[in-house]
Amino acid sequence: MKESPKHKAGFVSIIGKPNVGKSTLMNQMVGERLSIITSKAQTTRHRIMGILSGEDFQIVYSDTPGILKPEYALHKSMMKFVNSSLSDADVVLFVTDIYENFDDNIADTLRKINVPLIFILNKIDQAKGTQAEDKMTYWKEHVQAQEYISISALEGMNIENVFNGIVNNLPEHPAYFPKDQLTDKPEKFFAAEILREKIFTNYKKEVPYSTEVEIEDFKEDEKIIRIRGIIYVERKSQKGIIIGHKGEALKKVGIEARQEIESFFGKQVYLETFVKVAENWRKKEINLKRFGYNN
Repeated sequence: MKESPKHKAGFVSIIGKPNVGKSTLMNQMVGERLSIITSKAQTTRHRIMGILSGEDFQIVYSDTPGILKPEYALHKSMMKFVNSSLSDADVVLFVTDIYENFDDNIADTLRKINVPLIFILNKIDQAKGTQAEDKMTYWKEHVQAQEYISISALEGMNIENVFNGIVNNLPEHPAYFPKDQLTDKPEKFFAAEILREKIFTNYKKEVPYSTEVEIEDFKEDEKIIRIRGIIYVERKSQKGIIIGHKGEALKKVGIEARQEIESFFGKQVYLETFVKVAENWRKKEINLKRFGYNN
């Protein structure tokens, strides 16, 4: 009688500095767009799990906020998500790119890791000459890892090598989640993230960082999803910027978000958006708890 293959399962934490491509990598690995992606740093604020299952494996990825020195209570909460993902990780992917350098914040985080570490050098599609090879040599002098892999998450280059490296280092274990489950987050979380992404792509400077989105109402029937989203800002002046002249800026954000939410859920969406002021919410524990950062 042929012995059935042993099942592997585990948690894989994706860490690194802001804007190195962690979210793009997780979306590539899972095959779904679960994490929002913009050209601005610090877009990811939560720990977002993406689950990839096969017949003999289950990988539970955690996309995490970028490693940074906290300036606000919000930043401290974001770093808690990073640390919690490391505490239950079976494998860690440390992602950097051809532009970044080693620093003390990275060193402090890497000291907490006592499981297999896979080093990922991203954005090699942008490298010129021997830049990618030189950068990999530099990082090998600073970071001890089980494997070193160069990729382009955006172009999907060498993603299979990352997958193989993960599976090789996963422990034997039954699946943690049902095989058809894709994430640990509720539907309204993704509606909020898509709306927040459109704020990041439509506004400049500090405004996107000063906003938070709360889905106050999410009702789904056979034909349509009705969503009421509240955009919170820190100051009254920012409320005016979000709304724009005659409400045009907010209308544009609402249309783009609705279209993407419809694509994500595969169903017609009716989206209402409102703007409210929550003064200095990034510095207030009560607001952070309300928005799910201190759970």
